[in-house]
Amino acid sequence: MSVETLTFGCRLNTVESEVMRGHALDHASGRDLVLVNTCAVTSEAGRQARKAIRKLARERPGAEIVVTGCGAEIEQTAYSEMPEVARLVGNADKLRAETWGGEEQSRTREIMAEREAVPTRISGVSGHTRAFVPVQNGCDHRCTFCVIPFGRGNSRSVPVDDAVAQVRRIVAHGGREVVLTGVDLTAYGRDLDPDLGLGRLVKAILAEVPDLARLRLSSIDSVEADDHLLDAFASEERLMPHLHLSLQAGDDMILKRMKRRHARADAIRFCETIRRLRPGTVFGADLIAGFPTETEAQFARSLDLVEECGLTHLHVFPYSPRPGTPAERMPQVAPDIVKSRAARLRDAGSDALVRHLDGEVGQSRQVLVERGGTGRTETFTSVRLGPVLERQVGPGDLVTVVIDGHDGQRLSAA
Repeated sequence: MSVETLTFGCRLNTVESEVMRGHALDHASGRDLVLVNTCAVTSEAGRQARKAIRKLARERPGAEIVVTGCGAEIEQTAYSEMPEVARLVGNADKLRAETWGGEEQSRTREIMAEREAVPTRISGVSGHTRAFVPVQNGCDHRCTFCVIPFGRGNSRSVPVDDAVAQVRRIVAHGGREVVLTGVDLTAYGRDLDPDLGLGRLVKAILAEVPDLARLRLSSIDSVEADDHLLDAFASEERLMPHLHLSLQAGDDMILKRMKRRHARADAIRFCETIRRLRPGTVFGADLIAGFPTETEAQFARSLDLVEECGLTHLHVFPYSPRPGTPAERMPQVAPDIVKSRAARLRDAGSDALVRHLDGEVGQSRQVLVERGGTGRTETFTSVRLGPVLERQVGPGDLVTVVIDGHDGQRLSAA
């Protein structure tokens, strides 16, 4: 028997693939199984997944290919009509051990009816030096460009005790860094207790797992950051000074048409507040180029936001319409203009990264060593380790180095 996973998309999918693989290994005896965990955030993500499935079927004749993830929810027909696919498993079922017991199972639960988040119980993710811990799933918001709530369901949170237990399990198995992740991470806790939020969870983990060296957050919605989270950034050194923000645009009218919950001024003010509380914090951000109706002047305000917020690590998405979303029905920007604006945003991000790297040269930084002779600083900046240093350390080690240069994309330390 063999169980292989092929994962597309977000960090949440990465962890969930490991959970599914564990369940399948426990229960799916005597089968050659390939679990394809799909993404549906863009049309291209679905196209790539289906291409990979066809390739898998050619290379692994006889393998049972099971498709799950957001694609199995949102693009159910496209996957169910593929002759290469043995069955679909919905997001509501994929983390449940009984799903992988070997009997044919249909989609038994509607994702929008789910009210509880299933805690993960693994000691880490194979091949990763940092461990991702999902503490929230689903989304109650309805951004006009996004289909993910219909793949993940409504927002629901893992209880604090379960989250702490998962972090403690990872640390007991040698984990040094944990990343809290979710679909809408800063919505954490609202469904459990009106007074519970992400900040209280962060403080509980740091207080109850003192041997955890580093705690990091995945993408957050800055307008939802609570006072306890701000206080944690100001007072907890083990909470890493790096935040990735779901900004999407820098123009207020475009933000309104996206149905976002913040204005441009809110984003700038949040970055200023965090830097005042925790000097040296580095920010990344998601930005969409060429959203419907976006003019050149409106795009320029997104471009300016890179400098005004002091963004360093950009994830730039050229807008592509998702069927069934309100944005699909809005006047579209010409594809060549979308492509050009995305390139200009990426260039601005590259320039910002170089400025950040320049400022790191000569500094002493603590690096979490990864595979392949690389590592990450506290601010998530990539570092290439010199040959001598690489021989002295191994994946998962925390070492203090002096930064001696960079190549425009990552730092170097001998």
